[in-house]
This record gives sequence, structure tokens and C-alpha cells, in this order.
Amino acid sequence: MSVIHLTSKNFESEAVRADTPVLIDFFATWCGPCKMLSPIIEKIAAEHPEIKVCKVDIDEEPSLAERFGVMSVPTLAVMKDGEVVRTSAGFRPEGAVLALLQD
Repeated sequence: MSVIHLTSKNFESEAVRADTPVLIDFFATWCGPCKMLSPIIEKIAAEHPEIKVCKVDIDEEPSLAERFGVMSVPTLAVMKDGEVVRTSAGFRPEGAVLALLQD
């Protein structure tokens, strides 16, 4: 599955009402650690169809960043049943990102 870019217009339908776990990567195009994390996010999206993988550009969607209390990038958030169940700030290797999705 490909990465879905979230906006304030599609956030409810794509993330809140998702019937699978959602991994959201809050990023900025100017952020070095975000650029390092991006291939990992793409790989997880390609290899784990059971996870909905999304990205939010904090400069284009500051209201979503504010809603989630994003203070630094990259920030990852995991949503299940419309609720945030876990967050993590900073670069994480693939195994650590996947561990965020475990119950």
C-alpha cells in the first residue's frame, strides 16, 4: 500500500475512521532526520498492508500538527479505533517504528 498524505480535509476519513492501525509520520521537508526516516516509512507501507501509513507535512498542515501537539519532527503517532495510542519523537530505526504498532 502506498503512503497517504493527510490533510485537514481527508484526516477524518483516512485516519480517524480507519478500520486498521494507522501510522502517521509528522515531517517537514527541511528536516534531516525526517529525510532519513522517509525510506523506512515507505518500506513499512509497502511491506505491511495491514497498516495504513500516512504522512503529514507540518508546514502545509499546521492545524494537524497542533492538534497532535507536535513539538519536533519527525514525530510518529499510532492511531487505533480513532484514538492515538502511542507517539514517538525523533528518528527511529525500522524495528523501533514497527514496535510502536505492537499491542
